[in-house]
Amino acid sequence: MESVMTNVANHAPLATSAALAPEGGIESRLDRLAAGWRGPLLAALVVLVAALPGLFALPPLDRDESRFAQASAQMMETGDYVNIRYQSEPRDKKPVGIHWLQVASVSLTSSVEKREIWAYRLPSLLGAMLAAAACAWGAAAFWKPRGGLFAGALLGSTFILSSEAFIGKTDAVLCGATTLAMAALGRLYLAQSADRPLDLPTKVLFWLGIGLGVIDKGPITPLIAGLAMLALWGMDRKVHWMGRLSWGWGLMLVALIVGPWAIAITTTTDGSFWTGAVSGDLAPKLAGGHESHGAPPGLHALLTPLLFFPGAALLLVALVAGWRRRAEPGIRFALAWLIPAWIVFEITPTKLAHYTLPLYGALAWLAAAALTDPALASFGRRTKWGGAALSGLTGVAFAVLAFVGTTKYGAPAGLALWALAVMTAALAMAAGCVGAWSLFTPRPWRGMAVALVLGVLTHMAVTGALVPSLNLLWPSRAAVQLLAAKHLDPRNGVTPGPVVAVGYAEPSLVFALGTSTELDTPEDAADAIADGEPALVEKRQDPAFQAALKVARLAATPVADTRGVDYSTGKPVDLILYRSDVPQPKDDRQ
Repeated sequence: MESVMTNVANHAPLATSAALAPEGGIESRLDRLAAGWRGPLLAALVVLVAALPGLFALPPLDRDESRFAQASAQMMETGDYVNIRYQSEPRDKKPVGIHWLQVASVSLTSSVEKREIWAYRLPSLLGAMLAAAACAWGAAAFWKPRGGLFAGALLGSTFILSSEAFIGKTDAVLCGATTLAMAALGRLYLAQSADRPLDLPTKVLFWLGIGLGVIDKGPITPLIAGLAMLALWGMDRKVHWMGRLSWGWGLMLVALIVGPWAIAITTTTDGSFWTGAVSGDLAPKLAGGHESHGAPPGLHALLTPLLFFPGAALLLVALVAGWRRRAEPGIRFALAWLIPAWIVFEITPTKLAHYTLPLYGALAWLAAAALTDPALASFGRRTKWGGAALSGLTGVAFAVLAFVGTTKYGAPAGLALWALAVMTAALAMAAGCVGAWSLFTPRPWRGMAVALVLGVLTHMAVTGALVPSLNLLWPSRAAVQLLAAKHLDPRNGVTPGPVVAVGYAEPSLVFALGTSTELDTPEDAADAIADGEPALVEKRQDPAFQAALKVARLAATPVADTRGVDYSTGKPVDLILYRSDVPQPKDDRQ
């Protein structure tokens, strides 16, 4: 039996190649279109198209994105590119990689004074594009260019990756680094299966992916790669090829990427960075639901159809194909990439939706393998109907969310906003229905290609138009606009600053108004009024603020207010803007 399995595995690429032989004109043209570097490039362009509207249209997000962006801005303001700080507080959580990338991006495309969030998001966009391109490149070695293009396009169009692509934090870059490392490792695994030498450029890419992942988010990338290698050893009982990965110079390359900063941060903080990163960030996530993000095992699996949309129709056939064809090197590697790390994420008490994102490349490989398999027609009716139900339900779910979001957060919701909600809902349902229908057609990849286009259009409508128009979600944006409209923004060079905020401390406000923004008590706000500075006071803190003004015998005039919802906490926000009535010395006004 073992020899039969080995023979099947060794000849699987040839069998797959035959399966992917051109069936006609359009298939032949698609094979030529996806050949070489063009397949990875097209997959990367899917991410670019899907993410670009949100990258420019969405205001700074709370809380992680604005904290990362603010810390990067402070690096440029202070010239300290080693320590990571949010205002006066050290951020001993993640390595420095994303901050250096954001500093480079802002330096090349904008400036720290402009506070343009899109410039801080560009590294995430590039990381997501790298993920889709690497996914296509790796899959092409097993399922030829067409299969590689499908895998990369599936990953690039997923709602989770195309959303992380415009959020300025670590996760899209981590996905890019991990997918690059795993795609390279998959190609090396295929080479040993076919008794070919492990080529040097692919090994370099593997170690570069590991190094980039470590400097971006610590141990996640090597953990995923290590678990995959252990799984492959368990399945194949072969370990010799892993010893030929050039561990000596490979680990030196990783050390060269990570080491200089690691030494510098250890020296400047006397090792406290590592203490904070482990005891303050990593250990609490392993011990329980850190920062109220606890959930039982199974949550990641439950969320996958939504996050993999518009490819949800392929999830069940991908799993079935994975089981049926597990002897093939490409399938076996994808399972080793996916299953062990997924189990680790499921049993970890702290859960966020993006934690499993670095594993979605493996799902895309399995889905592409199923999609390009002529035997897809032989899959059981229950599998197909189950996939169709997942696809249809996820489309309906996004449609419902469009209407619920507009109803709850769209005030004032005029005709234009409702028309946008209807269009978004229609696109989502069309993507889900076409994905479901494609499973029952002779050439399902054609229908899935249409579903992917509709899914990308849905994402563009949601993130580029609908969500930015839900005004109640963006109290920080409204507060900044209010300050500018009333000529009380200290950045105008006339009003004394900084702005003092009481009862509202979201990082998006700090990023938008600058590092000196003060998040203080009512008494501190009264002191700021004495200095002629504007104050933003949350309504629940207004009685205490009025009492502090009275004690200090000061006067301040409420000039406007703005209402919204702090989506990080779910609580309503009612900010009152106060102007100081205290006469200022002439020199202070100049």
